[in-house]
Amino acid sequence: MNRHLSLLTACLGLSVALTVPAFAQTDDAVGEERPTSAAADASLPAQDLTPRVLYTFLLAEIAGARGQIDVSLQAYLDLAQRTRDPRIAKRAVEVALFARDTQAATEAARIWAEAEPESAEARRVLANVLSGGAGELDQVQIQLARLLAQSPEQIENHLMSLNRAFARVPDKAAVKEIIHRLTEPYSDRPEAHFARAQAAIAIDDEMEALAAIETALKLRPDWEPAILFKAQLLAQRDAPDEAIALLKAHLDRNPESRNTRLTYARALVSARQFDAARDQFRALLDAARDDRDLMYAVGLLSAQVEDYDAAVPLLERALDAGHPEADGIRLNLGQIAERRKDPERALQWYRSVEQGRHYLDAQVRIASVLAEQGKLKEAREYLQRIDADADTRKRLRIAEAQLLRTAGHSAEAFALLDEELQRAPDDQDLLYESAMLAEQMGKIDVMESRLRKLIALKPDHAHAYNALGYSLADRGERLEEAESLITRALELTPGDPFILDSMGWVRFRRGNPEEALRHLERAYGMRPDPEIAAHLGEVLWAMKREADAARVWNEALRAHPDNSVLKNVMQRFESR
Repeated sequence: MNRHLSLLTACLGLSVALTVPAFAQTDDAVGEERPTSAAADASLPAQDLTPRVLYTFLLAEIAGARGQIDVSLQAYLDLAQRTRDPRIAKRAVEVALFARDTQAATEAARIWAEAEPESAEARRVLANVLSGGAGELDQVQIQLARLLAQSPEQIENHLMSLNRAFARVPDKAAVKEIIHRLTEPYSDRPEAHFARAQAAIAIDDEMEALAAIETALKLRPDWEPAILFKAQLLAQRDAPDEAIALLKAHLDRNPESRNTRLTYARALVSARQFDAARDQFRALLDAARDDRDLMYAVGLLSAQVEDYDAAVPLLERALDAGHPEADGIRLNLGQIAERRKDPERALQWYRSVEQGRHYLDAQVRIASVLAEQGKLKEAREYLQRIDADADTRKRLRIAEAQLLRTAGHSAEAFALLDEELQRAPDDQDLLYESAMLAEQMGKIDVMESRLRKLIALKPDHAHAYNALGYSLADRGERLEEAESLITRALELTPGDPFILDSMGWVRFRRGNPEEALRHLERAYGMRPDPEIAAHLGEVLWAMKREADAARVWNEALRAHPDNSVLKNVMQRFESR
């Protein structure tokens, strides 16, 4: 009979494999299931496989297989309460968690921990379940303290997973205090300080987190988890160079560490050091040639540094390998074709993008390619034919206005955006786009009023502060206010190269070329944009470093030969 039941449960397709528990049976009609070992039999409660127990067990499994989770849960909970069998209790916890029934999960977890008091897993699960309930933190602390004290052979793992036990607790400050108390007896272990660092960063206390991770590294120098955690902290504290140096030093000592190399590569991307990042991703790809994610990463970075000959085959390989970002890859391949002046190939790629999150971007690019081919009317009609909801329609109208603007029809573009603003006067995207176009058309009052309205609607809109501050600085007006606006933008978006450019420019306008140079060099290092190059060169020229200015300008002009801002600056200064 038991053999038949085991087969039955397997056939029901359970989410967690389970066979009938080893009951001590007295009913000859049922038969006896032999335990796998005397030790296992001795550790489990002796139960009779009565008709009621058998019925409840089958009810639980069949109800679960049919999706009647509430029925399955109640049956399993009833079994756990009557049998006190830890395996049944564990199964009840699993079903309760699946059903998101915290109260039932707590009851089942308590039974499991009581029935199997030596089980570290049972205590860990009970603590985790308790952490989801109000007023249970003291009990969680007690369970975790017992877990740490009773499992010395697993102390490192338990310390490292302490914070996960409190993942559902909203009061992270209280969690930090509990973590400190729990780890006090283990202050000679680096894992304890790692746990403290995790608890501190959960309440955004970066200083305390950094101090804790430094202590961990003193106890265990060159410990990789702590190195990676410290690098993350440094990056969050806007110290990317320190993070990169830390990771590079660790990688030099441990060149086989895949995790370190991957983290280092990502840090280089964040710092916009694309060539160096590509080298690291390529090294990872060399060690895992069939990894489609690495193909994608190296392909994207190759495109970023304009090595299209390397980018295209890698992206196509990732596509052929079934990468989940297939439409994103097609979009990137279309953009590469555009940059290679192959509009027909670009259109092929864009038209292959399917419905989804990249679809609209692809449609906008199709219209852009058509406009660049001199088919502005066709491009506009293409956008207008796209079936769209209100939000998508707005994006399409903004894209249409940008096509008009690029084609030199600024007044028509502005009228189009104004028409949309009449429908949605508080729309943030429309306010920003129309403000930028108003500035280009010399409508400074309109630009300023719309940006100020946008800031009032969205006080954390960094680019609105930056645009208004830069506009004032570029015209040499209200420079103190301009710097205040740009400072606010930089607080909201630290490290943004365009906002750093604005800060450099306003500092230059205020007569501080040294500070201006510091910001502009950082901005240009992060993003070699031609307009940033124009500003950087102008500051260098003003500091009597004409050769350096010419070098920056010429370097940018080679990469962007059609940029009018750069050309105008070069002509203005080189004619002197």
